[in-house]
Amino acid sequence: MIRIAAVGDIHMGPDSKGRLRPSFETLPECADVLLLAGDLTRHGTPEEARVVAHEIEGLAVPVVAVLGNHDHHSDCPEEVAAVLEDAGARVLEGESTVVGNGDARIGVAGTKGFGGGFVGRCAGEFGEPIMKEFVRYSRHRADTLRESLQELAGQDCDVRIALTHFSPVPDTLAGEPPEIYPFLGSYLLAEAIDTAGADLAVHGHAHLGSEHGMTSGGVKVRNVAQPVIGRAFHVYHLSRHDHATAGASAGRIRG
Repeated sequence: MIRIAAVGDIHMGPDSKGRLRPSFETLPECADVLLLAGDLTRHGTPEEARVVAHEIEGLAVPVVAVLGNHDHHSDCPEEVAAVLEDAGARVLEGESTVVGNGDARIGVAGTKGFGGGFVGRCAGEFGEPIMKEFVRYSRHRADTLRESLQELAGQDCDVRIALTHFSPVPDTLAGEPPEIYPFLGSYLLAEAIDTAGADLAVHGHAHLGSEHGMTSGGVKVRNVAQPVIGRAFHVYHLSRHDHATAGASAGRIRG
């Protein structure tokens, strides 16, 4: 059994230093990897990124992350990513990585993703240039996710995971106002996941959403925004053989 710890939307700032570290230090007891599903900072500053770095530096499990919209707010996402990578995280944007803990080979494909909405209620690539740019940006993010998952298919991974910030399905947005669904995710991400194949999809962003969802192709989706899961992380268990189970255990926030 492979154990995937995940959390998003921790929104750390200078006053939250050390809040997650005690829980994260328990990860070797219950997880093989830690996935961070974006919105790790409040305003996307390097100062805030250094707070996150303190929480994850030197952990005894691999850390893989994507950035979220908050991490882009100060227009320096490359600096934020560099701070996290200096602390040992692998920050993905349209890329994949294979991490191991023991003999497990865990493939992760990641992108921030973007909005646009879901089938029947989505933006189209038509009209004003700014609208076409919006949809093209979302489509590009989804295309890179698909390509990254396909790359992992040939790398002898025990499991493949799609890590995003924006949601691929509307299921995990239940609880949010329907009017803002187009700004919380895109069906294009789910299409990419179903086309390339994955064992689990993990995202954040929807603070008032629901934890459990599924793509039309049957891939389980989990919203791990911290306001949703209510703790430092959830751990999902994936079988190497049937890749089907996604039971959860939890690491609670201490202090």
